Amino acid sequence: MTIAQPAIAAHTDANLRHDWTLDEVQALFSKPFNDLLFQAQTLHRQYFDPNAVQVSTLLSIKTGACPEDCKYCPQSARYDTGLEKERLMEVEAVLEKAKAAKAAGSDRFCMGAAWRSPHERDMPYVLAMVKGVKELGLETCMTLGMLDEGKAQRLAEAGLDYYNHNLDTSPEFYGEIISTRTYEDRLGTLDNVRKAGMKVCSGGILGMGESKRDRAGLLRQLANLPQHPDSVPINQLVKVAGTPLENAEEVDPLDFIRTIAVARILMPKSHVRLSAGREQMTEEMQAMCFFAGANSIFYGECLLTTPNPAANKDQALFRKLGINSEHKVTQAPAELEAILASRPDESAQYSRVGV
Repeated sequence: MTIAQPAIAAHTDANLRHDWTLDEVQALFSKPFNDLLFQAQTLHRQYFDPNAVQVSTLLSIKTGACPEDCKYCPQSARYDTGLEKERLMEVEAVLEKAKAAKAAGSDRFCMGAAWRSPHERDMPYVLAMVKGVKELGLETCMTLGMLDEGKAQRLAEAGLDYYNHNLDTSPEFYGEIISTRTYEDRLGTLDNVRKAGMKVCSGGILGMGESKRDRAGLLRQLANLPQHPDSVPINQLVKVAGTPLENAEEVDPLDFIRTIAVARILMPKSHVRLSAGREQMTEEMQAMCFFAGANSIFYGECLLTTPNPAANKDQALFRKLGINSEHKVTQAPAELEAILASRPDESAQYSRVGV
């Protein structure tokens, strides 16, 4: 006997605000835990199927040697983490991995390159990747660093659906983490992405030594953008030896879940992605994140260079929770893991979080 799922409630855009004060956001963080999750779940059900999770696959198309000094990132050329540099992948190799991702149930294929911004010499190959993945029937996403208006427009014309560029943390704490680009630089890239007609993927990282006020400040900044990000990745720092944050204090799991819930309340129409750091999360913690409003994940055992739960583990958890991804699986998850790992790469233990 099949039990009918409750219909998603009718909603208006009255919940979509862009004028949150820091005091209001901090007040949400301070609510009793049960009340906060109830509010987040109630609002989540107004806009989404509560038992559906969007599934993406992320591939590093160019690894290491980044000139930026982001303190969380082992792909920075400034830190000695043992990460091996890799050149930009060939287009056909990327498309083979996109085919495997689609067969394993992903509906969006995300490609990341460790650049400050894409070089002109690489743009023809990047544009060919976008066009090729689109032809496979997948949504496309890229994270390539900063974009000017011209490169953003060319990516949009090639068919890029989403562009990821995280704010990482609050404006006040940002200077403690990165000095090689400004907060305004990041906001400028998001503006160029919107002007070009692409969707924005932007979130942040927890566990870098930020205060609770900084977490509220990050979410307020995202929610007060002229248009909410379409996707909001919430990352838990993956600490890597050799980076300045290798000994950062662990994030309390309940604080992380609170952040997911507040993101859902502030940006009710956005997909909130449970992103980097899931390998260290228990099934129970992930389940609570889904209840708090997370409805997107990355599939596959590696996020750029960050360890991630194997696809078959995610499918097993989805079965336990009664969650269904939005696309049909036609290939065994184990095959996806093998294909994604087929590129010679010894960097799976390292992380470039923030996707």
